Amino acid sequence: MKNFRRTSALATLPVMFLAFSGVAHASAFYLQEQSVKGAGRAFSGEVADQGPESIWWNPAAIGWQDGCAGALGVSAILPRGNVVDNGTVIVRPGQAARAVGGDSSTRNPIRNGVLPAGSFACGVAPRLSVGISLNAPYSFTTDYPSTSWARYSADRTKLRTYDIAPTVAFAVTDNLAIGASMNIEYSDATLSNALPNLSPLLADGEQRLSGNGIDFGYTVGAQYHVGPFSLGGSYKSAIKHRLDGSVAITGLVGPLAAQNRTIRTTATFSTPWQAMVGARLAVTPAITLNAQAVRSGWSEFDAIRLGGPLNTAIPENYHDTWSYAGGVDLAVSPKLTLRAGVQRDESPTSDGNRDARVPDSDRWNFAGGASFAVSKSFTLDAAGSYITFKDAKIDRLTAAYAGTAAQTPIVVNGMLTNAHAVVLSLGGRVRF
Repeated sequence: MKNFRRTSALATLPVMFLAFSGVAHASAFYLQEQSVKGAGRAFSGEVADQGPESIWWNPAAIGWQDGCAGALGVSAILPRGNVVDNGTVIVRPGQAARAVGGDSSTRNPIRNGVLPAGSFACGVAPRLSVGISLNAPYSFTTDYPSTSWARYSADRTKLRTYDIAPTVAFAVTDNLAIGASMNIEYSDATLSNALPNLSPLLADGEQRLSGNGIDFGYTVGAQYHVGPFSLGGSYKSAIKHRLDGSVAITGLVGPLAAQNRTIRTTATFSTPWQAMVGARLAVTPAITLNAQAVRSGWSEFDAIRLGGPLNTAIPENYHDTWSYAGGVDLAVSPKLTLRAGVQRDESPTSDGNRDARVPDSDRWNFAGGASFAVSKSFTLDAAGSYITFKDAKIDRLTAAYAGTAAQTPIVVNGMLTNAHAVVLSLGGRVRF
């Protein structure tokens, strides 16, 4: 237990702050449902596509914008899965290890959610366009019962982020465009977990944290179009987040009662950078093939660094990942286009470092969609995805009151099983 260096019940604060799970969507806590059109082909070729709906992937997507256009979409995310106990034990001071107790299985701890996304762009001068996108790239809610076996790692997690990206793009030539966005990101989080009292006969205490902050990043990109072929590449920076908030500890009794308090504190962490490359090829006037690869710099999320009164850093040990996607667009008629795609997405978590608040694993995304041109100026988009997840261990060691005489290790031994998700998306695009 020598790696536990915290000095109070606040030892579990790092787990609360940043263990944001996106198990239903993309790797770790990133949500990729930012375009309904893109969802229909499993987000293949987005970095090489044109129009404001692709700003999130590549600001150069509006480089040849003619007039004004906008896109709005919403995705219903329906995750399912089990988080089960395989023998987790708790070791209270001076006592033998015993089963953690509680419900041995929690079904569907990640709540259903609705994710909106919107974008708008206008050509303001020859070869010059401006735009803006509004996204929620890290938003979800998990809810474990207070009687769950996982309660000391995770109870309730609610995260909302809102990203506003003002964008400018310039068509350098008829074939080449470049673009840049500023990512202005607001985060608001409320997280909680149970704390064990020293006697197993006593009810648990609770630790609850809330915090928020505004932070900044950027995206740069380029696109090249020649004949039926389009090539795009972009880089989205990591964003160093700072959450200012408070943590409240309640329900501890006896020698631990002095831990009951509310204090102000901060935490800093970084979301990953993303390097993307993709292509689109119209093999016939009706069929366009799409491909995309994304390298995500999850190693940026190496630690959560806490300010006073803790002044420490907690390692997270995430690793960089790849995502690969391929898809097809089929223009059935001038009004109707069908889409399909497959995506393989790696998880940045690994055995020994995965906890119940981030029950993440490698996944496959199978998608289909359609667009229907209602008129010359309005197009309706729809998409559906089925995502499957590999069973994975939940086995991150934790401890309450680490570094004190009351240190209480929880040796976690659990599994994520039978996890899958359905995502249904609906949106529209308009041109002026």
